[in-house]
Amino acid sequence: MKHTLIVLAAALAAALPVGAQDRIYRCGNEYTNQVSQAKERGCRLVEGGNVTVLQATPRRAAPAATPSAPAAAASASPAGAPRVATADQRARDADARAILEDELRKAESRLAELRREYNDGAPQRTALELRNPQGYLERTAELKAGVARAEADVAGIRRELGRLNR
Repeated sequence: MKHTLIVLAAALAAALPVGAQDRIYRCGNEYTNQVSQAKERGCRLVEGGNVTVLQATPRRAAPAATPSAPAAAASASPAGAPRVATADQRARDADARAILEDELRKAESRLAELRREYNDGAPQRTALELRNPQGYLERTAELKAGVARAEADVAGIRRELGRLNR
């Protein structure tokens, strides 16, 4: 008897008409179900399925830093950030400085090598390049680009070292 009631209730629920969804119109990246607003804005009717719209929560604007304390706002850590002991932070800073200085030495030696090979725009020609002038021009352009990249690398590492020394 109980089983029959469950089957009967399920059949009734399936037979009931499902609530019809209003027509949905797309207006660029916005959706509306108001016909008058859709006609005013020239929106298109969305066909072929249901539309689910999720409302985004508005982001809170970061409080404006006062002109007297822009550095304090930039260096402030997030509220949930773990605190690090002063000695540990000094050790980390020293490690970072040593790594950056090592990288700077490598970048400077690479830059010197590229400049030496580039030879102020007149690199030494190889045997193949004597017969193929286009290959020489391509290699010269690659060397020039490599020198520019290496100079940018050196400048970037020096900037990072400058930030650590503050």
